Amino acid sequence: MSATISFLEQLARDTHKPETEVMALAMETGLRQLWREHVLGRYLRGELNRQEAIEAVGIDWVEMAERQQQAAVEDVQWGLGKT
Repeated sequence: MSATISFLEQLARDTHKPETEVMALAMETGLRQLWREHVLGRYLRGELNRQEAIEAVGIDWVEMAERQQQAAVEDVQWGLGKT
């Protein structure tokens, strides 16, 4: 907890913004990240189609998730000696 408070204080000083504004920005950023992860997870599980995912989070994020999923599949295949 003390590290979090230190981060907050440092960001407030460095950005010349009140701590409440820094906290609001952190909350917004965190929620955006959680939403993106939620949408991409649903897409990769087949619960959303590609177009729906792109509309929700953008093509760059969808393409990155696809590349990461493919890399994970290739790693597992390599680990199982199936390459």
